[in-house]
Amino acid sequence: MPTTIADIRDFLSLGRIALVGVSRNPKELSRMLFREMCHSGYEIIPVNPAMAELEGRPCFARVQDIKPRPEGALIMTAPPDTERVVRNCAEAGIRHVWMHRAGGQGSVSPGAVEFCHDHGIHLVEGYCPFMFLPNTSLIHRMHGFFVKMIGAYPR
Repeated sequence: MPTTIADIRDFLSLGRIALVGVSRNPKELSRMLFREMCHSGYEIIPVNPAMAELEGRPCFARVQDIKPRPEGALIMTAPPDTERVVRNCAEAGIRHVWMHRAGGQGSVSPGAVEFCHDHGIHLVEGYCPFMFLPNTSLIHRMHGFFVKMIGAYPR
């Protein structure tokens, strides 16, 4: 079942979101998204087992370690890791997942998508959140425009 604009709005209505796979490199897309979502008022909890803190916030090894639990998880891992992450989300009681994709496969893994559907996890399959955030930069608005032009924007 394809992602709808309602799925995206539901996810973006959450206030407390784990960002799984946030990079140690401050110039990477995941770090830019981390900062933008924090700036937009979201409580973003970084998840990366290689870091103890990120920009003054505690960083967690797994979503199950976060207390209180986040309402959703934005996944920016490599596809081979995504299925493990969605299983961790299910174990932690996280019922909303977004598998990031800006181009190519992104974080989307067929096994992880199937797991989410089989376990009642609300899924945004693909898409870059930057396209849907208010007051996002011109490049991200243009990305959204081109996705609309090719007919791949969610309905």
